[in-house]
Amino acid sequence: MNPIFSIKDATKKIEHYCAYQERCHEEVESKLRSMKMDSDEIDQIIAHLIHDNFLNEERFACSFARGKHRIKHWGTIRITNELKFRKINSRLITTALKEITPEEYLETFEKLAERTWENSTETNALKKRKKFCDNLLRKGFESNLVYEKVKELEGMERG
Repeated sequence: MNPIFSIKDATKKIEHYCAYQERCHEEVESKLRSMKMDSDEIDQIIAHLIHDNFLNEERFACSFARGKHRIKHWGTIRITNELKFRKINSRLITTALKEITPEEYLETFEKLAERTWENSTETNALKKRKKFCDNLLRKGFESNLVYEKVKELEGMERG
């Protein structure tokens, strides 16, 4: 059975939750709901977290964009969609995407594309092309980048 938390206890627990890792408002609200807090208490605790800088949507969005690009090699489309899913507003999403320099973005894309192409064991050229494109599109890279790269890699393979 879930224990009943006082506002003070819930605040301490949520402060620790936010200090451990950047969180968005949505995650914190969900966690508080799972702790059986009512909406007035949730609003009060979230206001406290924002005031004491435990919770900052812009900081979360920037950290999220940097991390997902550098660690999971996600493209801007996937990052944008994931931030929208977490109810981050479009102004903050734009700010967050500025965390990734165009040079870093293209470098990551090139490395990922070449690794994906090289590691493909598919012998059928059409299936290999489809798997390659699907993989990079799923990662959130722009279709024009993906299709230009597949043409370049196929040309190198033939030549």
